[in-house]
Amino acid sequence: MAGNHTHDHHHAGRWARMRHRLAHLLVPHSHEAMDKVDSAMETSREGMRTLWLSLAVLGLTTVVQAVVVALSGSVALLGDTVHNAADALTAVPLGVAFVLGRRAANRRYTYGYGRAEDLAGIAVVLTIAASSVFAAYEAVDRLLHPRDVTHLGAVAVAAFAGFLGNEWVARYRIRTGRRIGSAALVADGLHARTDGFTSLAVLLGAGGAALGWRLADPLVGLFVTAAILMVLRDAAREVCRRLMDSVDPSLVDTAEAALRAVDGVRGVGQVRMRWIGHALRAEADIVVDPDLTVVRAHGLAVAAEHALIHALPRLTAATVHTDHTPTGADPHAALTHHCV
Repeated sequence: MAGNHTHDHHHAGRWARMRHRLAHLLVPHSHEAMDKVDSAMETSREGMRTLWLSLAVLGLTTVVQAVVVALSGSVALLGDTVHNAADALTAVPLGVAFVLGRRAANRRYTYGYGRAEDLAGIAVVLTIAASSVFAAYEAVDRLLHPRDVTHLGAVAVAAFAGFLGNEWVARYRIRTGRRIGSAALVADGLHARTDGFTSLAVLLGAGGAALGWRLADPLVGLFVTAAILMVLRDAAREVCRRLMDSVDPSLVDTAEAALRAVDGVRGVGQVRMRWIGHALRAEADIVVDPDLTVVRAHGLAVAAEHALIHALPRLTAATVHTDHTPTGADPHAALTHHCV
């Protein structure tokens, strides 16, 4: 597959396409195992970089808020501080998952360790659930036992700082997670966004307290708890879909179109895909001329896999089965009694 060929990557920008073409002119194009490992390593490094930066930002936010909690005695701000600390700590299971994902496949884990990332996604969802329970408890407790809060100006500043820190982390994690195909990182970004909403609740509660309305903080806290539950639903759905090998149907459409465009492919059968961590793997059936030699049929299978890798940004490998147009007896007849 070496040569001075060019490929139009529709998912990339103009500059990315120019760099891709230039790279083809300078070096042979290869999709061998080492190239795929390098790609996986790069996405893992990007994920780790996102986690470290998020941990630093949330850690700083937590320290600032903890100081204000000690000065003001604000229980609402204490809850927000605990949320931020918990969100920062979700970087731990994700970091472990990204490190595990770099390990090579072996005879026991033949597809590698990418699924560790999906397990980390479950930990993130459970953390969001725990945060919602804690937020509800604090809101109800404050509603039943109103308390005065001092240093309201400092509480408001700390709450706004918490919102800014969480929103920055949320955008960064969600953007990176979607770019590298990590459902766990996207879920963690959604979790950070819920903590940002909690920070805004503290800000509004401080404003209400400044006006003499002692119930403002717990009532807004209950509203934020409902918002957290909504985000929990979305995050849980995304992680569960990944665990159930769900993919966007448009990816299947793109794969089928790419296979039909391969010269020599007469038809496309079943196409299946699954996420393993933040990488895609696929299985596809193609129909070819029955008079082709084994060598030629294999060449078409390789060309089909090549087309799939270019059409699907996160695809690392595809198993392509060649079938032929009908010539008489069904070649799959021996398998029919095994089908359910």
